[in-house]
Amino acid sequence: MHKPLLILLSLILFAGTAPPSFSQAAGRGCIGTGVPSSSKTIPSYLQKHGDAKLAAQVRAEFLHAWKGYKKYAWAHDDLRPLSKTYHDWYGQSLLMTPVDALDTMIMMGLKDEAKVTREYIAGNLSFDKDIYVQNFEVTIRLLGGLLSSYQLTGDKRLLALAEDLGTRLLPAFESPTGMPYRFVNLKTGKVRDPDSNPAETGTLLLEFGTLSKLTKKPIFYDKAKRALVETYKRRSNIGLVGDKINVETGAWESTDSHISGAIDSYYEYLLKSWLLFDDQDCKQMWRESITAINTYLADDFNRDPARPSDRELWFGHADMNTGKRTATTYGALDAFFPAVLALSKDVSHAERLLQSSFTMWKQNGIEPEEFNYRTLEVVYPGYPLRPEIVESTYYVYNTTLDPRYFEMGKTLFADFTKHCKTDEGYASLKSVVTKEKADSMHSFLFAETFKYFYLLFAPPDTVRLDTVFFNTEAHPIRRTW
Repeated sequence: MHKPLLILLSLILFAGTAPPSFSQAAGRGCIGTGVPSSSKTIPSYLQKHGDAKLAAQVRAEFLHAWKGYKKYAWAHDDLRPLSKTYHDWYGQSLLMTPVDALDTMIMMGLKDEAKVTREYIAGNLSFDKDIYVQNFEVTIRLLGGLLSSYQLTGDKRLLALAEDLGTRLLPAFESPTGMPYRFVNLKTGKVRDPDSNPAETGTLLLEFGTLSKLTKKPIFYDKAKRALVETYKRRSNIGLVGDKINVETGAWESTDSHISGAIDSYYEYLLKSWLLFDDQDCKQMWRESITAINTYLADDFNRDPARPSDRELWFGHADMNTGKRTATTYGALDAFFPAVLALSKDVSHAERLLQSSFTMWKQNGIEPEEFNYRTLEVVYPGYPLRPEIVESTYYVYNTTLDPRYFEMGKTLFADFTKHCKTDEGYASLKSVVTKEKADSMHSFLFAETFKYFYLLFAPPDTVRLDTVFFNTEAHPIRRTW
C-alpha cells in the first residue's frame, strides 16, 4: 500500500527457531516469504495510496480495547465493556482473550504487550480443569491461537500447552461415527451433546492437523480428518449438507442447507486443508461441494429488470435433499464466503458476493446478524463485532488490488469505530437499526476483526496468502514441517 518504513521481515518459522524481530513502526514482519520485500515489488497503486496512518489507527483501536480488557477483565476470558466487569465462559478462565489476541499483537509489532501476554499465558494457563468445554470453540480459539503464536515465536511452552489441550480434546471424537461430541470434560474426558452440526464436526483439521505435524503424532490429524470425511460422506444425493446432525447415529436432524452459521467453516476447512496439507481428499471434497453450493445455494437475480447488468449474487437457503429454495436470508456470518471464493481463485463470484455483503452493511451503516436480501429487511438485528465482511474485503483486495475494496474497507472501519467504540473498549450491538449497545466484547475482536482491518491497511505482503492460511478464528498457520 505504501513504501514500507522498514524492510519487511520474513517469518519462515520452524520449531525451535528464534523469534523474529518486529518493529513498532508501520513496516511489519512479512509472513510467508523468504525474500525481503521492497517498494519495487509493490504495485504502483499501493505505493501511492496505501495508508500507514490507517494501519496505525487500527493498532491504536486495538490497544484501546486491550487496555479496557486489562483494566477490568485481566486473567479472565472476556470483558463486559458496559458494566466494566468480566465474563468467563465456563466459570473458570481459559484466558480466551489473551490467547486470541497474542498473534495479532505480534503481527502489529506490539512487542512489549506481546511479551507480557505470552509470559502470562505460559505461566498461568492450565487445562487441568473439571469443566465441559465446547470442542469447536476451544479448538479454533485456544488450540489455533497457541499453535499460531508458537510458530511466530518459537516458544516451546506454547506448543506444550497446545499438545496438552489437543490430548484432552481427543475423547470428543470417540463417537460411533467418529464425528465429535460438542462438549468434552478437560479433566475426565467425559463427553456430552451428540446433536451437532457440520461446522462443529468439520472445522478441526487445520488445528489438529498442524498439531499433528508439529508434534509428529498422527492421531491428531487422523481423528480430525475422519470427522471431516464422515461429515462429507453424509451429504445428500445432490451434494449438500444440513445444519444439524447426530454424531452417534449419523442422522440429519435438520435438512436446511446454506453457508451460514452451523455449516460455514466446514466448507472453509475443506478448501484450506487441501491447500495447507496438500490433502487430495480435501481437494476432491471441496470441488464437489462448491459445485453443489453454486448449483443450489447461489441466488443470481436482477432487483431492477430495467438494469440487467446489475445482477446481484447472494447465497440463500435450500433443502439439502431437493435443492428447493427455503429462505432468502444472508447475514454477517455468510459474509466470510467471498474470502473463501477469492482463495479458491473464483475472483468473479468473490467480487460480486462481496458487493452484496457491502449492500447489506450499508442498509444500516453496519451489518445485521441476518438479512433478507430479497426484501432488503433486517431479520435479526444484532451485531456481535463480527469480522467476516472485513476478512472478505481483505482477501478480495489482496487478490485484485482494486482500490474500490480499499475504500470499502475504510468505510467499514469508520462505521465500526463510530457505532461500537466505548470509553473502555468495544461493544456488540443489540440492534444495527437503533445502534443500542450490548454488554459483550468477544475475544474474536482481537483475533479477527482488528487483525483483518490491520492487514487491509498494512503493506500488501505483510502476509502472503499463498503460503499462510488463517484458521476460522484468523490465527495464521504456515507449513513449517
